[in-house]
Amino acid sequence: MKAALNLFDFSQKVNYRTEILAGLTVAMTMIPESLSFAILAGFPPLVGLYAAFIMGLVTAVFGGRPGLISGGAGATVIVLIALMKSHGLEYVFGAIALAGVLQIIVGLLKLGKFIRLVPQPVMFGFVNGLAIIIFMSQLEQFKMSANGQTEWLTGTPFLIMAGLVALTIAILVLLPKVTKKIPASLVAIAVVFAIVTFFNIDTKQVEDIASVSGSLPPFHIPDIPLNLETLQVILPYALIMAAVGLTEGLLTLNLVDEITGTKGNSNRECVAQGGANILNGFFFGMGGCPMIAQTLVNLSAGSRARLSGIVAALTILVIILVGAPVIGKLPMAALTGVMIMVAIGTFEWASLRIFKRMPKSDIFVMIVVTLITVFLHNLALAVLIGVIISALVFAWDNAKRIRARKHVDENGVKHYNIYGPLFFGSVTNFSEKFDVANDPAEIIIDFADSRVVDMSAIEALNALTNRYHIVGKTVRLQHLSPACIALLKNAEAIIDVNILEDPLYMVTEKS
Repeated sequence: MKAALNLFDFSQKVNYRTEILAGLTVAMTMIPESLSFAILAGFPPLVGLYAAFIMGLVTAVFGGRPGLISGGAGATVIVLIALMKSHGLEYVFGAIALAGVLQIIVGLLKLGKFIRLVPQPVMFGFVNGLAIIIFMSQLEQFKMSANGQTEWLTGTPFLIMAGLVALTIAILVLLPKVTKKIPASLVAIAVVFAIVTFFNIDTKQVEDIASVSGSLPPFHIPDIPLNLETLQVILPYALIMAAVGLTEGLLTLNLVDEITGTKGNSNRECVAQGGANILNGFFFGMGGCPMIAQTLVNLSAGSRARLSGIVAALTILVIILVGAPVIGKLPMAALTGVMIMVAIGTFEWASLRIFKRMPKSDIFVMIVVTLITVFLHNLALAVLIGVIISALVFAWDNAKRIRARKHVDENGVKHYNIYGPLFFGSVTNFSEKFDVANDPAEIIIDFADSRVVDMSAIEALNALTNRYHIVGKTVRLQHLSPACIALLKNAEAIIDVNILEDPLYMVTEKS
């Protein structure tokens, strides 16, 4: 019993009212988004709601931290659109299940920790790009379809939509200044719903997007051939979906860590997300990952436990089964207003305040990641490019820092005291610091304040040794770290070394 309490985090003090109200609010904001992305990808609308229920429940119970909300996210769905068009829904379900297997493997191998390698400018760019995407997607609610074409609302319909959105935003801004006992998002949705219903206002509703009525998610084995050809078709999509889901999920987990001042478990989140996606593949769900917008709605409503995520998932299931007639009447204006405020809250305004004080390289990285996120909707690619650029900048900066102090002792031996890491980026500068032609018969290269990092560094030492060997001179390497000694010992086939004591290497004259 105690283990179960710990699993649900009920062993800690939980504000049940806050958690339940937050869960209800999250469910209200998740429904239209899940439906919209399902329709965008060409899936049946209920496939989106099933994903919201399955992802939400599994990750709320087994995920890496309380407060994190998962569902049928657009970031992962976008990956599957091409597969849906080329091979159909059954192959999509197969790819989703395979992506789940890959995510579980990542979690079991404890690879989730590598999210720490994402620099802060990349985080800024990712979050800002996502905020812009959330905001831009809400503008679609100001459009209507007519005669097979989508047009902007005009006249009275536009004014009604804009007025209701403005009212929602006003409640979200002003109510927390009066009381925080009830989530402002839920109050705003309820007030706008009441006004539209009482005055019989003609405006876009949830049911105008798609029907939300259905049954329990049915068990279903994807109807695809189990052979190598099928694997070749679905594996690329599964890999990309797994990468996108884990990237967005772990970045969102880090963001929640910062907001709440607590620490989540990234590997546990990978396993939970993978398990949920496997279930999606076999229960008609479109798959997904943690959703930053709904997570921020949850946190802003005061949730800090797992209960809100469980309530949100079960609420979606109840709506599918019995609540569709009511939920279908919810004004899209209210949900649009909530999501606009989420977008505003998601944007890292601090990144603009420190913009002028950031290094130019960090500014460039942040802008690149933001643009890729906004225009390509590929979060994994955006983060990967951002990390690569940051790594190259770091390598370039460290390459310039290697230097050597030189002196000749009383025995006529010349010493080169090396400072800074010796790696692929600094080997050229390193090699240029030696005067092979004019040096004495013996030199010592002291690495007390340096480190041999990679095979490029070993090859540089080998090349330097050969240059001195050609002119009949001896090179000694001193004060290498244990890690450097191990690296050089493993490379004895490349460089001729003798291990001396404490720790001392001699590169001998070659016969």
